[in-house]
Amino acid sequence: MKKFIAIICSALIITLVAVGCAKGVASNESQNEESLTGTISLAGSTSMEKLCEAMSESFMADNQGITVTVEYVGSGAGIEALSKGSVDIGNSSRNLKPEELSNGCVENVVALDGIAVIVDKNNGVTDISSDDLKKLYTGEIKNWKELGGADEAVVVIGREAGSGTRDAFEELLELKDKCDYAQQLDSTGAVLAKVASTPGAIGYVSLDVVDESVLSVSIDSVEANEQNILAGKYLLSRPFVMATKGDVSSQNELVQKWFEYVNSEKGKEIIKKVGLIVPVQE
Repeated sequence: MKKFIAIICSALIITLVAVGCAKGVASNESQNEESLTGTISLAGSTSMEKLCEAMSESFMADNQGITVTVEYVGSGAGIEALSKGSVDIGNSSRNLKPEELSNGCVENVVALDGIAVIVDKNNGVTDISSDDLKKLYTGEIKNWKELGGADEAVVVIGREAGSGTRDAFEELLELKDKCDYAQQLDSTGAVLAKVASTPGAIGYVSLDVVDESVLSVSIDSVEANEQNILAGKYLLSRPFVMATKGDVSSQNELVQKWFEYVNSEKGKEIIKKVGLIVPVQE
């Protein structure tokens, strides 16, 4: 009987120790999770502002020990800052250039965007061929009546040099250094507002910012929408890139946690909510 009691007591002690160890491990893991603190710095594309603001706000709410800072200085400046080690992540609304890749920058595509061609609401032209779009931007077509619109001068609006939107637009249309801009503005919002308030104006902006103040025209009879972009039918589409210096797996814990969040189901919902497209995972 004494032996039986001793065996039972030993079993109870082992069980209690095991439970205590398990609780200790869980507690340590929880403490490690909570103790992750610091700052993640991003800089780059103004077109990515809506995405970055929504993503960083949600991320910080779920990870209260981590601060996310974002500067909107243009894609070129953002990648340059990444190359110099000034920021953790460089935001680019275009593919990285060969020289940027050769500097060790790695292209991490987090979303897809369309570049919408917009005109003022009173413009009668709703569809433009890619050839005519080139002629509008090079100044070969100077009046909307040449395209069946009103007898009104074309006012060509674009982004400033170094803008990812401009780089992508000009590269996709093979217009690098060929555009005859009436005005070059330094943000997506500025282009939208200028086109909305200027008779005869035409401009290009990120698809997700288009609102009722302007008209988005079709290109080669293809509308700028998610279905056409994913199908590869719409000419003016581009990636939203969060570049890192080296692979994501080689980054610090904070940056790795950021990318885990961006690529999570919650992150994908945020991408969709701001009007962007989740890229197909290979």
